Amino acid sequence: MDQRHSTHSVHSLQVHLVWITKYRYPVLVGDIQIRCRDILRQVCNALDIQILKGVVSKDHIHLHVSYRPQYSISDIVKRLKGRSSRLLLQEFPELKRRYWSGHFWGIGYGSWSTGHITEDILSTYLSHHKDNSNTNENFTLE
Repeated sequence: MDQRHSTHSVHSLQVHLVWITKYRYPVLVGDIQIRCRDILRQVCNALDIQILKGVVSKDHIHLHVSYRPQYSISDIVKRLKGRSSRLLLQEFPELKRRYWSGHFWGIGYGSWSTGHITEDILSTYLSHHKDNSNTNENFTLE
């Protein structure tokens, strides 16, 4: 399992994100698709977010990323959608005409946590620590 380190923590936080173009118009093709991919990479690099896998489809985005704990998922999506929307509308006049209101992406997004720890591994780990506690009082948070 790949773990990331910072000054006072070790973490492996991963999430799968999906969002769509407004009205699900299939506009992410050709140069627009390539530029969108590049913008998403730039934003992720600036935030120290690792793209594990990603797809820019004609009407939606899929990103599987590893991120630092100081960012919330909603903040990550806000930055990705905001910067890409602003730059794409500035650089491609045909998009500006179609999305005259200035909203390129649809409202909302989907997010699913991912990782390498299964329920069985977690249960075994917690039961081990419950049985081998260094105090006389054991309790569970259930």
